[in-house]
Amino acid sequence: MSLVYEPSEDSYLLQEVLMNHLKKRSKKIKIIEIGTGSGIQLETLKKMGFKNLSGVDKNEDAINLCKQKGFEVIWSNLFSNIKEKFDLIIFNPPYLPADKREDTESAISTSGGKNGSELINKFLVEAKTHLEIKGKIILLVSNLTKGIDWERYTKRLLVEKKLFFEKLEVWELKV
Repeated sequence: MSLVYEPSEDSYLLQEVLMNHLKKRSKKIKIIEIGTGSGIQLETLKKMGFKNLSGVDKNEDAINLCKQKGFEVIWSNLFSNIKEKFDLIIFNPPYLPADKREDTESAISTSGGKNGSELINKFLVEAKTHLEIKGKIILLVSNLTKGIDWERYTKRLLVEKKLFFEKLEVWELKV
């Protein structure tokens, strides 16, 4: 069994957003993906012509997979090993509220804490110091995620998709 988060509905929705909303952006912008998983978003951005790509994950299997695909990916718990600033930060976080019935291995990729927002809120605090002046964040969340602290950012809903038990939302955030 692979220990890398495999692309799913959320991954494909985020991929679609990147293709639609970034096609006119300068290909020279500096982009980082937090939590690369399989590398699907980095692959999409590379195919679109973006050159200044990097990523982080705390899963060594995901890091190795992305490195095999030719991407610069390092181990980091969110921004713990990141010093620089970026024009765009992409994050498809674990966003579901914790479920005691879920096994620990699976929960690492899906659970964002008790309400689903604990990891997202930590990300939102840290991300602010890693954005260039006109930098943006593209963040995927679920309507099942409760307690997201948006107050540091101006937000714009880019797309939402209703699934059988939840609604996925992709937001663009800026300071």
